[in-house]
Amino acid sequence: MADTLRCIFFDIDDTLYSTSEFAALARRNAIEHMRAHGFKMATEDALRELAEIINEFSSNYEHHFDKLLLRVPRHYWEDADRTVLIAAGVVGYHETKFRELRPYEDALDVMTLLREQTGVKLGVITDGLALKQAEKLVRLGVVKLLDPHAIFISDEIGISKPNPKLFLRAATQMGVRPSECMYVGDRPRLDIDPCNRIGMISVLNRRTTKQHPPGETQPDFEIHNFFDLLDILRNRFGIDVKQ
Repeated sequence: MADTLRCIFFDIDDTLYSTSEFAALARRNAIEHMRAHGFKMATEDALRELAEIINEFSSNYEHHFDKLLLRVPRHYWEDADRTVLIAAGVVGYHETKFRELRPYEDALDVMTLLREQTGVKLGVITDGLALKQAEKLVRLGVVKLLDPHAIFISDEIGISKPNPKLFLRAATQMGVRPSECMYVGDRPRLDIDPCNRIGMISVLNRRTTKQHPPGETQPDFEIHNFFDLLDILRNRFGIDVKQ
């Protein structure tokens, strides 16, 4: 491991905030909003169908609610306007973003301390659509804590996890060796394995209860909250941050 740590990169989803909890709430609110506008399917039944659609077409697919109405029997929505129902679902989902999309408090606290007290550059390496992931950073209120040149989104680069080239590109563009970088993520195969392959310091965030497939390699460190990260930085890298 490097004696000098120059960059810390973070995953976004289920690392800076609880993506799983937020998504479950947003999808439920979307269905309830559709029901308020004439959709007659029971909430739990509609959520199960929506979960199948997301699994089949991915969370980045832009027509979940269109597909939902195509898949369910027409009698659930024939007395309402189809386009209005789709719009209601979109509005219900996005209103949840306005109200509920917040970072983990300790993530924001620790990133602020690192920004104010150290020279370590903070950034993100994340999979997903560029605008969608960037919107999350804005809503989470962490943009001011990140180096503006240290935001790496797979859609903008053309390389996705778990390809180690994504992580190598981030280190190269920051002008540092992989061994001088740390990455904090929650998925062993997508976050830990590629970092280990290029010698980037890997930190597995075990905060989420979501079960991910095990990786082929072991993380250098594990944390359950961001204050654990401060302990690692102090004890293993000599970076002492006052709380």
